Amino acid sequence: MSQGWRHFSHTADLGICGWGDTVEAAFAEAALGLMAAVTSSNVAPLQPVAISCQSSGLDLLLVAWLNAVIYEMASRQMLFGRFDIHITGNTLSATAWGEPVDRTKHEPICEPKGATLTELR
Repeated sequence: MSQGWRHFSHTADLGICGWGDTVEAAFAEAALGLMAAVTSSNVAPLQPVAISCQSSGLDLLLVAWLNAVIYEMASRQMLFGRFDIHITGNTLSATAWGEPVDRTKHEPICEPKGATLTELR
């Protein structure tokens, strides 16, 4: 049985869904959906970046996770093409694989500044 999560990116007015057979897979798909909303080009996952966050429940953990991804994108100027995620209780630890933003290769579509959960199924 698949789980599904949806979130809304304030800046771009975009709804992005992540589906998967596990919570970790769905969280990874939501983050990859965010990458697809930000740039129209593919990302070669070359460099690993460790990301972790925690919250008081899965719905808030999803918000914390997406905000952590956005923060890492902005601070490192990187785009990610793969996420290896582990969730234990209300703590998420992940390795994000990506590459530095290259304006000649990555055509920017939007620049999200935050994410909020609108629905958890």
